[in-house]
Amino acid sequence: MHLRTALKFAVLGQFAFLVRAGVSDPAQLDACPGYKAKNVFTLGPKLTADLVLAGKACNVYGTDIEHLKLEVTYESSSRIHVKITDPSDARYEVPESVLPRPQANLFTSPHFAAIQFNYTTSPFSFSIFRASTHEVLFSTGAHPIIFEPQYLRVKTDLPANANIYGLGEHTDTFRLPTHNYTRTLWSRDAYGVPQGTNLYGNHPIYFEHRTTGTHGVFLVNSNGMDIKINDTESTGTTLEYNVIGGILDFYFLAGSETDPTEVARQYADVVGTPAEVPYWSFGLHQCRFGYQNFVDVANVITNYSAASIPLETMWTDIDYMYKRRIFTVDPDYFPLNRMREIVDYLHSHNQHFVLMTDPAVAYLPGEGYGPFDRGTAADVWLKAANNSSPFLGAVWPGVTVFPDWFNPKTQDYWNNEFEMFYSPDTGLDIDGAWIDMNEPSSFCNYPCTDPFEQAREQDLPPARTSSPPDPNTPIFETTTLQKRVDHSHDDVQNPPYHIANFAGSGALSDKTAYTDAIHANGLIEYDTHNLYGTMMSTATHNAMLARRPGQRTLVITRSTFAGAGTRVGKWLGDNFSQWDHLRQSLSGILGMASVFHIPMVGADICGYAENTTETLCARWASVGAFYPFMRNHNADTSISQEFYRWPTVAEAARNALDIRYRLIDYIYTAFHQAHTDGTPVLNPLWYKFPKDANTFGIDTQFFFGDSILVSPVLEENATSVSAYYPDEAFYDFQDLSRTYVKGGGVVELTDVNLTSIPVAIKGGAVLPLREKGAMTTTQLRETDFEIVVAPALDGTASGSLYLDDGISITPKTKTTVSFTYSHQKLTVKGTFGHPTGVDVARVRFLGVQNAPRSVKLNGQAVSKSAMSFDLTKGVLDVSLKIPFSRGFSVEYQ
Repeated sequence: MHLRTALKFAVLGQFAFLVRAGVSDPAQLDACPGYKAKNVFTLGPKLTADLVLAGKACNVYGTDIEHLKLEVTYESSSRIHVKITDPSDARYEVPESVLPRPQANLFTSPHFAAIQFNYTTSPFSFSIFRASTHEVLFSTGAHPIIFEPQYLRVKTDLPANANIYGLGEHTDTFRLPTHNYTRTLWSRDAYGVPQGTNLYGNHPIYFEHRTTGTHGVFLVNSNGMDIKINDTESTGTTLEYNVIGGILDFYFLAGSETDPTEVARQYADVVGTPAEVPYWSFGLHQCRFGYQNFVDVANVITNYSAASIPLETMWTDIDYMYKRRIFTVDPDYFPLNRMREIVDYLHSHNQHFVLMTDPAVAYLPGEGYGPFDRGTAADVWLKAANNSSPFLGAVWPGVTVFPDWFNPKTQDYWNNEFEMFYSPDTGLDIDGAWIDMNEPSSFCNYPCTDPFEQAREQDLPPARTSSPPDPNTPIFETTTLQKRVDHSHDDVQNPPYHIANFAGSGALSDKTAYTDAIHANGLIEYDTHNLYGTMMSTATHNAMLARRPGQRTLVITRSTFAGAGTRVGKWLGDNFSQWDHLRQSLSGILGMASVFHIPMVGADICGYAENTTETLCARWASVGAFYPFMRNHNADTSISQEFYRWPTVAEAARNALDIRYRLIDYIYTAFHQAHTDGTPVLNPLWYKFPKDANTFGIDTQFFFGDSILVSPVLEENATSVSAYYPDEAFYDFQDLSRTYVKGGGVVELTDVNLTSIPVAIKGGAVLPLREKGAMTTTQLRETDFEIVVAPALDGTASGSLYLDDGISITPKTKTTVSFTYSHQKLTVKGTFGHPTGVDVARVRFLGVQNAPRSVKLNGQAVSKSAMSFDLTKGVLDVSLKIPFSRGFSVEYQ
């Protein structure tokens, strides 16, 4: 099968198993000899064994390695680490400098672990099973392990119609298909984010959910791979890893029999908990690739204000650069003094500013371009295969070099460039950083023998198409590894097993840094390619910390690997202004936030490329208000799509932002909890209703935080939506009326006009909401709270609130509040270390069936004038207007 044909099949969700070395049928791999386990030795929580080839080698994509080493460690009562290596060869492993590993508990007893490792010696196979039920969770069974220099294969059996989530980044359904399905992990610049292809990020973790429990499997490997899921009559349902390098390094996570979010917390124990972000970052962000000059940028800011749409942060894409060179401004179109004027204006209005920074540095020897000259002097560039000259690509500024993030001098170089260009005194005082093109992307078609010629052919850097403005134009006056790995015998450009890479010709080096490019520590891009974006993320996070020591950073990236969320957030890349891309964004944010631990995530609202419509943009503005990271952004080839440009979109944005801003403290609290223990910030329905099989495939609804059910309209011209309500009380967020479908079922939500979005509160929640009207997060923090009590069917509810200064990594003061409700009494307790500076304006009790006879605040009767009751909606309002500086109780009879 020709490679292009194989890629086409991969895009269609077909198996793309290339015919190599005489293997015409993937099932033939199950006839390979596998290994025998010898010298099995167990000591405490650790088992070791030698694995010896059990028969005549298959040699399907190379020569089978005859002797392997097995190491199994019970690292905790809920985590087993299984590692298979070649003891005779220093094979590549994901460096701990990129992904630090958790420490094992040396006193873990396998006998009391929630999951168990079982094995057979001849032929060697292993399984992981749940100790309490003996249910097998992972089993290589009749599928022999294949271990070759450039091909590793492990295959496990799955239940029929398995519920598999993760293995991203992708734009497929949140619950992955199980028939002829391939997930390819190899970072690429994925314009248009085509469904069924490899995209920007790589997270080889999956959660499997069953009504008997949820568990996780994480393969720590950054090499290119195809992960295939298929169901056939002969083999049943299987999941198969096909990896082109590295080692087999698995973490098996027990999860829980009752709470799916437990497996997310266990995964956080391995890759780290998500970073806390600044309070202001939850506001609305606006950007466009195509703002022509500084006047455009300033006018957008004032137009948002004139439209009464709360804009928190203004962004600027690469337009501001001189000839697309990073760490420059165009003196004619974006002069430094006028850009500083914009930044000062934003800061004086409690707003913020973010700029784009790409990794590719223009290759300009002898032209006085400081970022290139300083990087060359420090020798920090990624090297070509000869290990002497820099690797050259072609990106926006033309021919470029790329920082080598493994070079120990690169961090100092990056810090210095950020300090110089983003200086509050002499440069542009940014509040956050946006990093793009870090797969790394190159426009050079493989083989890129002459990047200079390709840059000329592609007109890089592109010329300006408009005249510069008068530099004195008034603004803001109108309302408009560390081990060296031997690859000398490997074909790293054209490996024997071809993963289904969708970039260009499909060659691994196409549209990116060559796989034989060499890092300072001897590693090559063949092994580390999928880490480049995450390593740039770390370096940028550190550079921002150096600018503002002690303050949280907001860094938004495009390419990620496991663990990236400990430092950065992400957007889902270059989507299109299409209805199916709006729908796909929901599964995308669910994957990042609820599985991969990158909760500060969002998609380009209204779409990046192509022209949006008023209807699509209105619906997307409403949905985007429930992305943790909310940004409107589109391309220079599209019409402008700022929310204020259509009356309907402006109203939809105002309405949705009103809900979002009232919920910011609620979601800020959820982020703090996620940072503390890995509890997800977004939740698919089955996380909260794990026994309800109807929820397992739903990805057109989700929980924002723990308790806010979002059920958006995702079809053009529709004014209703069929929403699934599980077996619990739900309350409409706007009118607070209750809905309950016994046993769970579909509710037809009608008359959902273009400026609204169905949002419901799950019963059992106490929500600390702000009152309406804030235009910035600074103003929001000066706005009173109202407490909404939404009882569950059992009559109880609970919630929490976390407050601090909103910016410090280690805040000096904190306020932590718990809310509990039962027997018609709300009890508020906490430690009020950080002054709220505001009042609790009122408490709203939902689901009240009868008019109350009396209401008491801290045991004292409340005047009747402070109470109001809506019998139709079942809402009791109690006005308090008390300082939110201590605990209190409110009860009614």
